[in-house]
Amino acid sequence: MKKVVKFGGSSLASAEQFEKVGAIIRADANRRYVVPSAPGRRFPKDTKVTDMLYHCYATAAEGRNFHEELYAIRGRYTEIVEGLGIEVPLAEEFNVIEKNFAAKIGEDYAASRGEYLNGRIMAAYLGYEFVDAAEVICFDEEGVFDSEKTDKVMNERLKKIERAVIPGFYGAMPDGRIKTFSRGGSDITGSIVARATRAALYENWTDVSGFLLTDPRIVDNPVVISTITYKELRELSYMGASVLHDESIFPVRKAGIPINIRNTNKPDDPGTMIVKTTGAKSKYTITGIAGRKGFVAVNVEKDRMNSEIGFGRKVLEAFEMYGISFEHMPSGIDTLSVFVEQEAFEPKEQAVLAAINRMAQPDVIKIDTDLALIAVVGRSMKDARGTAGRVFASLAHARINVRMIDQGSDEENIIIGVKNDDFEAAVRAIYQIFVDVQL
Repeated sequence: MKKVVKFGGSSLASAEQFEKVGAIIRADANRRYVVPSAPGRRFPKDTKVTDMLYHCYATAAEGRNFHEELYAIRGRYTEIVEGLGIEVPLAEEFNVIEKNFAAKIGEDYAASRGEYLNGRIMAAYLGYEFVDAAEVICFDEEGVFDSEKTDKVMNERLKKIERAVIPGFYGAMPDGRIKTFSRGGSDITGSIVARATRAALYENWTDVSGFLLTDPRIVDNPVVISTITYKELRELSYMGASVLHDESIFPVRKAGIPINIRNTNKPDDPGTMIVKTTGAKSKYTITGIAGRKGFVAVNVEKDRMNSEIGFGRKVLEAFEMYGISFEHMPSGIDTLSVFVEQEAFEPKEQAVLAAINRMAQPDVIKIDTDLALIAVVGRSMKDARGTAGRVFASLAHARINVRMIDQGSDEENIIIGVKNDDFEAAVRAIYQIFVDVQL
């Protein structure tokens, strides 16, 4: 049973954390392929190494002296290496980095060095082979990740290696230039490695004991969900849940490989299993609650709109013309509402409204600003009577006015629009009626 294990920055921030990680890996011989992030914060006011690298490279790119900043970064790694009592040629590595920074080789190269160096240290500490991600993760000439080429190249390379460390977050373009994923991209690397090695399980180790039913900054000590499907996670990640990079789902989802979210500091906790499908019944009717603030609703009214072929297309085309994507579009017989991000819409507001008037010729356009969208997600919702009623009853009891309702055709999610100021209270009200009040 092959396992791929990925460890986040907080799990690798110090020698002490490395020792915890080493114990976890050695406790299970099936944990054969390791994907490390760059060192995270050691304490609340500390700086992540990736941020230090970005700042250091910006200094170099401006032609200013960056050696003091680079020395501070080297100090972070020296502290880890000395704490582990191992030999890693940091001086040689930093000489190369210094030359490349001076040559202004690129911001992606700079950012990737955090994971690269942690990979070197992890391989030396475990006695595993180091495989540079630049050799096995492929981007095309446009900088777009090449999934199929990567799967082939990585599979060929790793099937010959019993145990390896592959740094997260980056790969390379055909000309050898380093290219990174978006921040948090080590999750994606772990998923790619799991697919390429045909792993039985992808363990993603972080600083929480699994996927929480909602944001702990809003609800105190929310419960941990034991099992969640890829589809449910995708819905919640899109609406702001941030335990796992949402793009990391696709490689393992395609291969049907489950993900286990685990806590490095509490390795005995079972965490959350993310699976393609399951017959397991959820303890609660809902799997999760997530949401985001900062939306605007453009409400369009026109008599006999429903009988006018192409009306909806004309309205959406006005947003497309100005590069604005829509989030939701609930409609009635003579009304249609388009929800878009307020930050993207406001600078182009009048141009979009003029385009709607010109192309769709509505009777009335109204704008509702400062809205939040909340997703209530759960595979058990479609089999539970009165789920929507409980959501709206909880909001009515909390004296929160619902501005929009939209339910997916699969009946696994309900989207509710409320004012920004009501967002946190709405999340707490929904959580309470489904978790604290058991019917």
